[in-house]
Amino acid sequence: MKQPLVLIILALFFISCATKKEIIYFQDQDELNNTEIQQAFEPLIEQNDILYISISSIDENIIKPFNRQTGLETSVNNTNPDLKGYLVNAEGEINFPVLGKMEVANKTRGEVEDMLTSRLLEYVKDVVVDVRIMNFKITILGEVDSPGVYTIKNERVTLPEALGLAGDLTELALRDRITIIREEGGKRVVTTVDITQTDFFKGPFYFLKQNDVVYVQPSQKGVKKSGFIPDVPALLSLVTVILSTVIIISR
Repeated sequence: MKQPLVLIILALFFISCATKKEIIYFQDQDELNNTEIQQAFEPLIEQNDILYISISSIDENIIKPFNRQTGLETSVNNTNPDLKGYLVNAEGEINFPVLGKMEVANKTRGEVEDMLTSRLLEYVKDVVVDVRIMNFKITILGEVDSPGVYTIKNERVTLPEALGLAGDLTELALRDRITIIREEGGKRVVTTVDITQTDFFKGPFYFLKQNDVVYVQPSQKGVKKSGFIPDVPALLSLVTVILSTVIIISR
């Protein structure tokens, strides 16, 4: 009677264990060594983005008309009433003081800064323009330590960095099927990323865009722990108790 008990316990033990291949990140890291780093990434401005635009000059009186916050502008920081943002409308435009409507969608921050500087030089000789996307946020859900919505202040975040912000994956996470949902060109794009390999470093989803949703799926063990399927450790304990009872009775 003892031999079947040992075999059952060993079988359940191996079923419940994750393999090294399922857990370790970047397993082909040698492929990543000495590869060129992508530095030129800059997000494109999209409809419904909120832009903070600062206009400065030596003569503050000259630029006052251009710093008025009216029309489509929306407050994006309740703790600082002076910090206002320009809402990009459905046509991809903002309504800028004096200059009127300006198309900014599908442009980078740098391109909008250059465009505004060029227009403002007609009025101000030493103008300095700073543009930022105020609502650059990503959502991280599923098997991470701290799921939630994260604001990215520098508008540049990679998938590994995002997972780090969320406290890393839990032990129940499925590391080879991380889902990323992205809105692009009026369409919803869904892809899966395998972070046990490094090929995604060269792909379009290494850098996350504003409003991306990252969902970390649970592994089979995680699904079992949710209660939909019997949990292997709990099942192991139950089988051990039952078989131990049978052994005692049979003596």
